[in-house]
Amino acid sequence: MFLKGQTVGKYRMLSSLGSGGFGSVFLAEDTWIHKKVAIKVPHKQNLDFTDLLKEPRLLASMNHPNIVTVLTAEKQDGVFFIVMEYVQGQTLEQIILREGALDVARALDFTCQICNAVDHAHKVGVLHRDLRPGNMLVSDAAMLKVTDFGTSRFLEIAAHGTTVIGSPPYMAPEQFYGKAVFASDVYSVGVTMYQMLTGELPYATPAPSDIERLVRGELVTPPRLKNSKIPKAVNDIVLKALAADVTHRYQRAADVLADVLAGTTVSRRPVAVAAHKDANVAEIHSRLRSRETPQASFCWHCRKPLQARTSKCPFCGEPQ
Repeated sequence: MFLKGQTVGKYRMLSSLGSGGFGSVFLAEDTWIHKKVAIKVPHKQNLDFTDLLKEPRLLASMNHPNIVTVLTAEKQDGVFFIVMEYVQGQTLEQIILREGALDVARALDFTCQICNAVDHAHKVGVLHRDLRPGNMLVSDAAMLKVTDFGTSRFLEIAAHGTTVIGSPPYMAPEQFYGKAVFASDVYSVGVTMYQMLTGELPYATPAPSDIERLVRGELVTPPRLKNSKIPKAVNDIVLKALAADVTHRYQRAADVLADVLAGTTVSRRPVAVAAHKDANVAEIHSRLRSRETPQASFCWHCRKPLQARTSKCPFCGEPQ
């Protein structure tokens, strides 16, 4: 759609970042403020303008560090595009393809970030419907951001998403029948967890003849059988997220997050496994804290702004 070096409005195209089923993404520079941005151009440009605005409006309804930020939407020279923050890094899919199974602590760290993003989206009524590693960007600082809400919808409009849409290996059984609910996104999180922990999908893309077996839960092999380093507690969390019966599955991403962090499982663990798991949780907490953005603070004496974690005001010299 756009060419390298082409200028569209105030944006100068630098390179192509990739293309998917719903649009192409370009790295561009905002020439007014000299800032790199990502520009997504939907393939279907002939849609009603309200339909084109659906994805940026969904993104604008959310504000979370683990969800890619939409900056604006524009139409220049007859081409509609969405301007988003540029995340320098790679997709989670690229990481898994290159490295295979990730170590447990790292996989759970990413799981926590995914769950935080999905939980936030669900709280504002947004059902993603296409969660997968290819739609998750990981920055050079290991901050994960969920993106590509082009297939999403507000669930407050209806009881469930009625369109059969998504990426088959990551789709919950009910999605194949056009009955996606919030727990369907949780199923996709479970598939992603499985892939991070084993380097493999739990099953190949289901053929039409496999759907009934998927519904009966016959296609999933416990991840611990493929990677013995996975603690039983984590194995149980993955299997519960992948429960074929939606009523037996985690209903919200926050429930997955709680079990990952608190170590809640359906069975008691041996002491050695519990200690291993507690060490993993401590490392996850440490990673999450290291990426937290400190809140802005001001000197108690002169009320001037302070740098993060400073112990002494540089303006009046008062200790903080």
